[in-house]
Amino acid sequence: MGIFNQQPATIFVLVFLIITFVISSVEKITDWSGTVSFIKKHFEVSPLKNSVPILLLILLVLEIIASTLMILGIYQISVLDRYDMALLGVEISSVSLIFMLIGQRLAKDYNGAVNISIYFIISILGLALLQ
Repeated sequence: MGIFNQQPATIFVLVFLIITFVISSVEKITDWSGTVSFIKKHFEVSPLKNSVPILLLILLVLEIIASTLMILGIYQISVLDRYDMALLGVEISSVSLIFMLIGQRLAKDYNGAVNISIYFIISILGLALLQ
């Protein structure tokens, strides 16, 4: 567990975000039609109601890219003492969380927006640690 001796807070933030986005991506991929149906219903009274599939695809791509970069970032931190991939991954995860927050606000799901904010705080902590 030498990796945790070098930058434990940074590594744990990255692992948290990786778990969050990998599980989210896998859920979208394995049940695409169910996810689209659920999100369409969630946004039925918002201006996003007709754009759900494309927006969900964009979000999925961002989640996969962010997860991949953060996984590679953990390797870079532990082996090369470099932070650029991890930083880029956390930046992309922050952008995807902003997109989700916008969606929750447009859907008038204020509790959902609060939940996204908690993830965003962790993401910002990751950015601060990687600077």
